[in-house]
Amino acid sequence: MFNKALLDNGIRVVTENIPHVRSVSLGVWVNVGARDEDKEVSGISHFIEHMLFKGTKRRKAKDIAIEMDSMGGELNAFTSKDGTTYYVKVLDEHLPRAVDLLADIFHNSVFDPKEIDRERKVIVEEIKIVEDTPDDLVHEIFYETVWKGTKLGQPVLGTKKSVAGIDRADFMGYMKKYYLPGEIVISAAGKFNLPALLDMLNEKFGGRGKKGTKPDGIDAHFRPAVSIRNRKLEQAHVCIGCPGLPYGHEDRFGMYALNTLLGSSMSSRLFQEIREKHALAYSVFSYLSSLRDTGLFVIYAGVSPDKAVSVIRLVMKEIKKLKKEGVPEGELAKVKEQLKGNTVLAMENTYNRMSQLAKQELYLGRRYTLDEILEQVEKINTEQVSRLARDTFKKGNMALTALGPVKKEDIEAEFGG
Repeated sequence: MFNKALLDNGIRVVTENIPHVRSVSLGVWVNVGARDEDKEVSGISHFIEHMLFKGTKRRKAKDIAIEMDSMGGELNAFTSKDGTTYYVKVLDEHLPRAVDLLADIFHNSVFDPKEIDRERKVIVEEIKIVEDTPDDLVHEIFYETVWKGTKLGQPVLGTKKSVAGIDRADFMGYMKKYYLPGEIVISAAGKFNLPALLDMLNEKFGGRGKKGTKPDGIDAHFRPAVSIRNRKLEQAHVCIGCPGLPYGHEDRFGMYALNTLLGSSMSSRLFQEIREKHALAYSVFSYLSSLRDTGLFVIYAGVSPDKAVSVIRLVMKEIKKLKKEGVPEGELAKVKEQLKGNTVLAMENTYNRMSQLAKQELYLGRRYTLDEILEQVEKINTEQVSRLARDTFKKGNMALTALGPVKKEDIEAEFGG
């Protein structure tokens, strides 16, 4: 059963009681992420995420880890362009302890200068991991390319230079500015007593901070361009993409279908053409990245450097074919069944349900039931998906990034933009 409530300080709480399970997933979703950071403190949202596990007035970092492990649960966090999330997943009997622990790190972290300096080194190592992982790095290069000059183009982790300059005063000022009740959603899914949970949340999270909301304004303009970063690697890593849709766009279900059809599964056109038919790549896929006011449609392939041009040619060929011929009814019917199956199976996990509740509240302002979602999937039609293909893959509105030992002139000649 779904419920929405407000804590006494304005924090929104969205919950779904699932009495037949034994676990509870609960998350605190803060509507602030990499897109809100000034260049000088790029990566501060992610840095704060790390620091909230490094000690409070009541618990040392090791105590936090031991206490969560003693519940047999999971305590974790992640940062994105749009937001920062802290969550727990525990057996229902441990929910009071988990809420107390989550509230303690959220409100009472001490940001000890010694811990800051220690964790700074950890984050620099995390940045190095991305730099040494080309199939991750190429996506960061893509975001930087298409959103160049905007905060959206900044890496979530920040840079070595920006992370080196962030200090305790920066943390305190940033949280005071952005960690506001009006920008926080708490979501929970699983087995719990709703009145007891709301009482706990009001005690632990209510009554703190201003009720205001942060200002929001950012240039999310997409920049079509080709960016080649030459590096001695065994493979060339290629991203081709274009503007997508915001999370709440009315055509989002049609875009899910387009992504599924083109490259998000083993039966997709790109996988079958590039991997199965021509054996040019082990990894080839497409994905959607949807934010509150913009989005991306991205295609990735990791290939031998001498085959990069051939793969780009095949990708563009499939896109042109899709734009010209549209989507057959039979193929779309299979895609819709795949989407419905994936959706239903995902909802059997309390973490996924908790996440969906929070995202719907943050991006849509309302809850969509599983039946409503399946109904929207069923409404997808060939005309809609064909139109989205034409509108999405417009000539002159696409970008490409490549990482590896490739020649820029050969890539540009084949891609064409």
